[in-house]
Amino acid sequence: MKKTITFFALVFIIINAEAQQNMATHTTDPKTNTPMLVGKSVKEEIKQSPFSDWYAPNHDSYAPNSKTVEDLKKHTEGITITIFMGTWCEDSQHQVPAFYKILEQLNFDEKNVTLIITDRTKTTPDHLEKDKNITNVPTFIFYKNGKEIQRIVESPVTSLENDMLKIMSGQPYKHTYED
Repeated sequence: MKKTITFFALVFIIINAEAQQNMATHTTDPKTNTPMLVGKSVKEEIKQSPFSDWYAPNHDSYAPNSKTVEDLKKHTEGITITIFMGTWCEDSQHQVPAFYKILEQLNFDEKNVTLIITDRTKTTPDHLEKDKNITNVPTFIFYKNGKEIQRIVESPVTSLENDMLKIMSGQPYKHTYED
């Protein structure tokens, strides 16, 4: 009995520690005095109030092109994605919910998505942005087998799903700020 209780206590501690690693810090935006998140997070956290005020309508109203989404399904193998966003940023508030809607339609395993929320200086307390060249948010960085292949910066060139298809299928692509 003692071993069983110890086992379950350890499992609880491990699960709780893992959940804590994916919880951003709740803080206040110094410019607007509104709630803000900063740090590593998960989609579920930005779906909660007060962020649901922008997440839900922007997610629900986005209608990805179904043909493009079907084409995308052929190119998800070996892909991981890191999203840098700001809960204070209008572009993030529009693009990130739409991006997650596309991932949901792809049945993309969200274990392969890392969500990092920055402050207005595009930094995090743990310096998760270090060496990532984050100049604008949102920034969606695509990796194939661990190597960066391309990124969407601030807004897509054509549409999120079309830009994703170009990136994930290896077609030539330049993000909005690329020369």
